[in-house]
Amino acid sequence: MNGYSLQDLIYLMERLRDPEHGCPWDLKQDFSSIVPHTLEEAYEVADTIERKDWAHLEDELGDLLFQVIFYSQLGKEQSLFEFNSIVNQLVTKLIRRHPHVFPDGKLRTPPAQIKLNEQQINANWEKIKQQERVGKAKAAILDDVPKGLPALSRAEKLQKRASQVGFDWNDPLLVLDKIEEEIAELREAIAQGNQAAILDEMGDVIFAQVNLARHLGVKAEIALRSTNQKFERRFNHVEACVESSGKAWDEYALDELDHFWDEAKQKGL
Repeated sequence: MNGYSLQDLIYLMERLRDPEHGCPWDLKQDFSSIVPHTLEEAYEVADTIERKDWAHLEDELGDLLFQVIFYSQLGKEQSLFEFNSIVNQLVTKLIRRHPHVFPDGKLRTPPAQIKLNEQQINANWEKIKQQERVGKAKAAILDDVPKGLPALSRAEKLQKRASQVGFDWNDPLLVLDKIEEEIAELREAIAQGNQAAILDEMGDVIFAQVNLARHLGVKAEIALRSTNQKFERRFNHVEACVESSGKAWDEYALDELDHFWDEAKQKGL
C-alpha cells in the first residue's frame, strides 16, 4: 500500500475547511489566529533537533508542514495564492539566489562548473537579496526585517543589515567596551530606582551582547537556548538533591543550594 502524498494533505485541508462538513475549529481560524501555532510548531522542531530526538523529528516536521498547508488553503479561499503558487515562487527565488548552481536561471539544466567558497556565496546571496528589496520598492534598509521574529534573532538581523552599509564595529573588543558602557548606565538607572530607565538600559545591554555574539560568529538565540537547557539540567539536579534529603527548600541556605549546583557542574550536567 502506498502512503499518502502531498496532494492528499492538501485535499485533507480542503475537507477540514469545507463550510458544510468541515471541522468547526479549523473553520473558525484565520491567518492571524494560526500564527501562534506556527511559532509553537517551529520551536518544537528546533527543540527536537537540539535534543537529537530523531524518532520524533518526522512528526514535528509534519506539524510544521501542516501550517504551510493551512495558510495556503486560507490564501486559496480568499483568491490570494495557493500551494502551487507558493512552491513556484519559492523555487524561482532559490534559483535566482543560487547562480553558482543554476547559471542560466533554469532548474533542469546540467550542473555548472562554477566553484565558489562560502564567503563568496554569502556575498552573492546578500547582493541578490538587496536587489530583491529594491525591486519591492523597500525604501528603508531595515524595512523588511520581520517584526514577528524572536527578539534576539531580530536584533541580530537588524545589526547584520546595518553592517552591510558600514554601520558596524570593526573589532569585537570595541563591542565589549560598549557592553561595559551599557552596564554602567544600567547601574546608574538601578541606583536612581527609575524603572523606565532600567527597562531601556537592560534592553541596550542585551542588544550589545547580541552584537558581540554576532561578531564572534555565535547565534545569540541558539546560545541562549543552550544555556536554558544547561540551567534546566543543573537545577533538576539541585531539586533532586533537595527532595532526596527530606528537607524543604526554605531549610536550605543559598550557599548550600550552590553546593548542589557545583556538583551538577562537576558531573558535566
